[in-house]
Amino acid sequence: MQIDIKKYKTIVFDCDGVVLDSNIVKTEAYFRTAKSLGATDAQAQALVDYHVRLGGISRYHKFDYYLREITHQPVTKEAIQILLDEFARELEVVLMECQIAEGLSALRQATPKASWMILSGGDQQEIRTLFAKRDLAKYFDGGLFGSPDNKDTVLAREKENGHLQFPALFIGDSKYDFEAATRAGLDFVFLSDWTEVADWQAYCQMHRIHVVKNLLALM
Repeated sequence: MQIDIKKYKTIVFDCDGVVLDSNIVKTEAYFRTAKSLGATDAQAQALVDYHVRLGGISRYHKFDYYLREITHQPVTKEAIQILLDEFARELEVVLMECQIAEGLSALRQATPKASWMILSGGDQQEIRTLFAKRDLAKYFDGGLFGSPDNKDTVLAREKENGHLQFPALFIGDSKYDFEAATRAGLDFVFLSDWTEVADWQAYCQMHRIHVVKNLLALM
């Protein structure tokens, strides 16, 4: 089955694993962040495992879980901020260097009437700064959105304010992307090339999700 990409008024893109080949560098950054702040290897790996299992979920939630369930420390704004700041430092260089998805520009040219939107679990200001530096913001006239708001919140808000027009398509690489798209009434395509979902084939088959390898394959 081929997706008719030109029929959509809004196309929503996840960032990591869809527009940028950044899943693995973010996973490694979680491990290094925990280690640099005194975690054992086991604790750092537990954070990584939780991150991979909950792909697409905000880092705020993951660090809350890390403090509460893995290191059994008090969850305070200060403790969360220390983790967030260290994580941002870890990501600053690697996100500038990771590969941009092939076919992004061609896909934009093929969908001139569609509004394009980024919806990421990553930090919103970090994404906006990164996309400006890497000359990617020009493609996403519908806005660049991320945490601390989760994807359900952003989709609901953008639907309500009329910025998210239907028919709409969500392009993602995680279970949460599919679930958020479904709850909001968007069509969904799963990108498999860079996903960290270990059982993605069985999951997509079970939920009858349309799968393509990458953005270029949507053309």
